[in-house]
Amino acid sequence: MAKIALIVGSVRHDRNGIKVARWMEQKLKERRHDVYFVDPMELNLPLLDRMYKEMDDPSQTLKDLQSVIKNADGYLPVTPEYNHSPSPAMVNTLDYFLEEYFFKPSAIVSYSIGGFGGNLAGNHLRQIFAELGAPSISSMFSISRIQTVFDDEGKLLDKNYEKRVGRFLDEFEWYIEAFKKQREKGTPY
Repeated sequence: MAKIALIVGSVRHDRNGIKVARWMEQKLKERRHDVYFVDPMELNLPLLDRMYKEMDDPSQTLKDLQSVIKNADGYLPVTPEYNHSPSPAMVNTLDYFLEEYFFKPSAIVSYSIGGFGGNLAGNHLRQIFAELGAPSISSMFSISRIQTVFDDEGKLLDKNYEKRVGRFLDEFEWYIEAFKKQREKGTPY
């Protein structure tokens, strides 16, 4: 069992990503993981002016978020693709912290209404997580034509994703365990 910070990337009022995020949350909980659901729509963070570590008196919301990020064993962002990139809400949420991410893996879930499943945004997010010190696992879980994969209530319609999600989460768990064992031995800084 691991502590996973699942980070939602969309704040649109009719967002498809919440369906994906809630489905991934369910899949992680079925594997007995503790899931911290990080939703920028609920957090309502201002645009980044100072990182958490630079603040004299951070809000309770940021203190709670810092605890989630710091105590997580891994990160699972669920990102839409906006102009071939992750959403500004995702990047803003991530950028408040740095050292809290170090030496823990990330596993990227991307989606789009088109045929490429948000792969360009996912690849961009790989670079961001690498810079944050939370490198991404080699697999990415992309969902194309999101509007045909889940119904309006978030129920999975395309059962092909059941098999894919199992392999994806198996790999993520392997990396979580490997990184955890290495952190126990110590880190370079």
